[in-house]
Amino acid sequence: MENLSNEQSWELLEGSVLGRLAVCVDGQPDVFPVNIYVSNGKILFRTAEGTKLAELAVNDRAVIEVDAFTSRIGWSVVAKGRARILRDSAEIEAADQTPLNPWIPTVRTTYVEIAVEEITGRRFVFGPEPDHEIR
Repeated sequence: MENLSNEQSWELLEGSVLGRLAVCVDGQPDVFPVNIYVSNGKILFRTAEGTKLAELAVNDRAVIEVDAFTSRIGWSVVAKGRARILRDSAEIEAADQTPLNPWIPTVRTTYVEIAVEEITGRRFVFGPEPDHEIR
């Protein structure tokens, strides 16, 4: 395993279009797949009214995880920060101009932005388990 630099982690995050949003309310964690767009230290996604928005209204702390892998290598990036719903018309108009598009035909009218405060990444090389003695 290799720990990635902040720059390497940002590069992988910025090249991703699908992530997993993790939130926690009253000690109950939830994870949701979301289409993302990353720019200027922020992660943008769209959603509809429902569980994600309700949980972010209670606790604005959020985590996005992105990853990719083949049969031989893989990587994972975790970005933590604070989420907020975009309400200003200029911000919404700017968000409409991004290449953020859903993969399935659904109506998602609410933009959420996560201001990243911490990012970590790891790269993995897959292989057989090392030999070891059982004691």
